[in-house]
Amino acid sequence: MSKYIRGYRCTVCGKFFAPGEAELTCPVCGEKGILDVEYDYDALKKVLTKEYFQNNKNYSMWRYAPMMGIEESHIDEMLRIGWTPLNKSHNLAKELGLKELYIKDDGLNPSGSSKDRASGVAVLKAIESGAKVIACSSTGNAASSCACHAAHMGLPAVIFVPKRAPIGKLTQISLYGATLVIVDGDYKAAFSLSKEAISKYGWYNRNAAINPYMVEGKKTVSLEIAEQLNFKPTDWVVVSVGDGCTVGGVYKGFLELYKLGLIEKVPRILGVQSEGCEPFVIASRNHKPLEEAEENTLADSIAVGIPRNPLKALRAIENSKGAWISVPDEDILKAMSLLGRTEGIFGEPAAVASVAGLKKALLEGVISKDESVTVIITGNGLKDPNNAQKAIVKPEIMEPNMKKLDIYLKEKGVI
Repeated sequence: MSKYIRGYRCTVCGKFFAPGEAELTCPVCGEKGILDVEYDYDALKKVLTKEYFQNNKNYSMWRYAPMMGIEESHIDEMLRIGWTPLNKSHNLAKELGLKELYIKDDGLNPSGSSKDRASGVAVLKAIESGAKVIACSSTGNAASSCACHAAHMGLPAVIFVPKRAPIGKLTQISLYGATLVIVDGDYKAAFSLSKEAISKYGWYNRNAAINPYMVEGKKTVSLEIAEQLNFKPTDWVVVSVGDGCTVGGVYKGFLELYKLGLIEKVPRILGVQSEGCEPFVIASRNHKPLEEAEENTLADSIAVGIPRNPLKALRAIENSKGAWISVPDEDILKAMSLLGRTEGIFGEPAAVASVAGLKKALLEGVISKDESVTVIITGNGLKDPNNAQKAIVKPEIMEPNMKKLDIYLKEKGVI
């Protein structure tokens, strides 16, 4: 455990617990009492200065180790996670009418998604605790990333996924050698079974909604964005939302940089969901508590009808003065093509929901075209090749005939 950790605070009752007094959830509130890891920010201020980052040559998320709640003894053995490109957009920005747009391509992490950030921390914490097995439930990306990093460190993994998980992610999990449990049901069923199994067998729990340290990995995407922009983050950061853990981490990262005096403002956050699974959007629109929603979307990574980390997500949007928005699957597929065509970035449906959400937010005036924006692409398109096929016009098979090729190229406007 990091020497900079003060303890944990319950997101429900607000009670503070010193290290050792709580583990995964609040002893008072039970499973709903998700914890936040708190640090000694005065002590961190003396260490995490701009000079510290300028002199740090470890260009991965491990450069933020002092504020990740982990022991550093095994870091050098881990795969390189993070420090993914922050690309300044020209073509997409022009098409959307934005003066300043950046794209954080987290699909270039080892297993192809931003979930590597949490899974890397999970594997280190599992080793730190002496666990013999690590386990989690997931719609796909957390599962494949957990299997990936567990395999690299020689730690057995048991992974629970709903039966709709895409073939790309299922293939990854199997190739990484994890024990794969495909549950005949939705994400809720997979989560419930994993919870029972973890409790019965004493496995290390990587489930992001339960384990507070997963946010400590997820928040590093914000730390990188800020540092890559010379600690002057954009006005808005856009991210797709499922369980709520990622957007909670995005906010926490910026908030902690603000507490450390490294940035002058916390960006406003736009949380994007699919209209086929929009519990956060419905709750915000109706000003009511979160209720279970249908999981009727092709964007499997954000198809979470019962978000397990609602408070962190809701507070991320509220405290950053951000907004919620939802988009239909049709627009998500269009966004896959748009992002690929304009920027050469291949994102999976859940990842490019952020692009579709940004486009809608601009049309509705939620975001102004003179504001600066960063869009986080959370997963690579090869994760879900079947749905990617729906986003393109399938090419014709061409006879080896020059005249027909001329006709085809003229139709395409190439000649």
